[in-house]
Amino acid sequence: MSRSRLGDILLMQGRISREQLDRLLHEARIHGDTLTAQLVKQGVFGESDLVTFIARSYGCPIVDFATTPVDMDAARLSLDLLRSHMIAPIGRKGKTLRLAVADPYDIGGLDEVAFITGCQLDVAVTAESQLIGAIELLSQADSHLQEVMADLGAQDVEVVDTSTEDVDELSLSAKTEAAPVVRLVNLILLEAIKRGASDIHLEPYEKVMRVRYRVDGVLHEVMRPSMGMKDAIVSRLKILARLDISERRLPQDGRIKLRLSRTKTVDFRVSVLPTLFGEKVVMRLLDPSSLQLDMTLLGYDSQSLAWLKHAISRPYGMVLVTGPTGSGKTVSLYSAVSELNQPGVNISTAEDPVEFNFMGINQVNVHPEIGLDFPSVLRSFLRQDPDVILVGEIRDHETAAIAIKAALTGHLVLATLHTNDAPSTMIRLVNMGIEPFLVGSAINLVTAQRLARCICSQCKAPDDVPHEALLDAGVPESELSLYQPMHGMGCAVCNGTGYKGRTGIYQVMPVFDEIRDAVYAGGNTDVISAVATRMGVKSLRMAALEKVKMGEISLAECLRVTVTD
Repeated sequence: MSRSRLGDILLMQGRISREQLDRLLHEARIHGDTLTAQLVKQGVFGESDLVTFIARSYGCPIVDFATTPVDMDAARLSLDLLRSHMIAPIGRKGKTLRLAVADPYDIGGLDEVAFITGCQLDVAVTAESQLIGAIELLSQADSHLQEVMADLGAQDVEVVDTSTEDVDELSLSAKTEAAPVVRLVNLILLEAIKRGASDIHLEPYEKVMRVRYRVDGVLHEVMRPSMGMKDAIVSRLKILARLDISERRLPQDGRIKLRLSRTKTVDFRVSVLPTLFGEKVVMRLLDPSSLQLDMTLLGYDSQSLAWLKHAISRPYGMVLVTGPTGSGKTVSLYSAVSELNQPGVNISTAEDPVEFNFMGINQVNVHPEIGLDFPSVLRSFLRQDPDVILVGEIRDHETAAIAIKAALTGHLVLATLHTNDAPSTMIRLVNMGIEPFLVGSAINLVTAQRLARCICSQCKAPDDVPHEALLDAGVPESELSLYQPMHGMGCAVCNGTGYKGRTGIYQVMPVFDEIRDAVYAGGNTDVISAVATRMGVKSLRMAALEKVKMGEISLAECLRVTVTD
C-alpha cells in the first residue's frame, strides 16, 4: 500500500513505533485522510517539521505555494486526481513536469500522473494544508465559472474573426448584453473585490483565455472562460469603460465605476492592449474605502515617521518618494497630502492619472497628447498661489528643474521618482542634468520603499531557519539570538497562502548637512550611502529584517523584496 511506504521510512528511522503506525493508518482509513495528515493531527510532527523530514529522506526540494502557485497550464489534470493523491502541477519544462506533493512515497499517484501526461516527473514536497487550500481555490473558481456558464450554449456567443478588420459593432454590442456574458463579467469584477485584489488580468492565448488576480502583490489564476466568450467579454468591458469596441488595433484606456451600495463605489482603471491572439485587458481596482491615509499605520518605524513628519511640516523644500511600480508610492504621497490638507493650505497635484479624488485638493490629470504634460501643469501651478505641490512622477530634466525651482522659491513639493534606494535618488537627479548644489539645497528628505506581504495572523508559526541563512541575509552575528523568524502555515483566512495583507518597508533619509556636503562634493551613491548609514539611516534590507525580527514578515519575503546591502 503506497501510504505505508512513508510509514516504513518512519519505522526504519525510529521516529514512530509499529503500534503508532498501525493506529495512524487505522485513523486515516476511518476519516479518509492521508498518513501525512494524521501525523500532523496526532501531534507526531509539526507540519513544517514533517515537510522537512520527508524532503530530506526522499532527497527532493521543498516548495512553498506562497511564492510558487499552482500552474494548471503545465498539465491538464482533473481536480479529483489532485485531491485523491494530494498533488498539484507547478511548472513544466519540455517533457519534464514539476509536481508538488505532500507524500512523494505515494508511487501509485506519481505513476498515474506520469501515464496521463507522458512526462517525466520532477517532485517537490509541500505542506498538505497548502495543497488542500490551493485545490479548494481551484475548485471554487471552477464551480463559479460552471454556475455562470450553465445556461451558455454555442448559440449564445459568436466568435468574432480577429483577422478581419471590419467589425459588426451593433451585432457585437448585442452579444455583450447577453445574460451569461453580463453575469460572467460581473462575477469577475465582484470576485476581485471580495478577494482584495489590486489588479485583474484577462489574457488571451492561442487556445485558452485566463483570468488572474493580483492579491498582495502576487498573481493567482482564478478561471479560464471559454474561448468562444473571449471577444464578448472584452467588448463588454470596453462598453462599460466607454471605449470603442470596433477599434482592436490600438491600445485604449478607460474607467469603470461600480456601485456596490448607496455609500460604496469602486473604480476600475481599464487598459486594453492588442496582443498576438486578441486584446489583453488589465484593470486596476481603486477602492476609496480601502485607502489607508493614516501615516502611523503604513509601517514606518518611530524614528522614520518622525523624520518624515518633520520634512512635510516645513514650509518649503522637496520630499521625494522612490521605488518601483506597485511599491505603494501613491499611498505614501496621499497620506502626506491628507495630513497637510487644511483650510488654510492651497494644495495642487499633477497626476497621470488621478487615482483618488479628495475634497480640498486641486487635482489635475495630465494629458501629454494634448500638450498638458507635467512641465506645463507645474508652470500653471506656480501662477496659482500654491503652498503644496504634488508631482505624480519626475520623468525628465524639464519636470525636475521646475520642481526644484518651486522647492527653492517657498513651496513644499512632494514627488515620486523611480530609483532603487534613497541615496541613488540624489545621483539620479544630478544625472538628469540638475546641478548638485540645487539638488542638495532643495531636497529635505528622500524615502525609498517596497511592499512586503504580512504573515497571516491566524496561522502564524515559528519557522525553522538556520543561523547561516540569517547571517547571509545580513543579520549581525551578535543579534542572532533576538531573531525567531515566523511563517504562515496556510489556512482558510489566507486562502492557504500563509500571507494576509501587506506592510511597507522604508528607507527614510533626511538630507543632513553631511549628506548635502557629499552631494556638493560630487560623491557617488556609495559615498552618500555610507554617510547616511553613519547618521542612523537604515537600508531597505535592514528595515525588512527588523520586521522579520518582529514577526510581521517572513525571511523569505524579506529576501524577495530587498537586496543585500
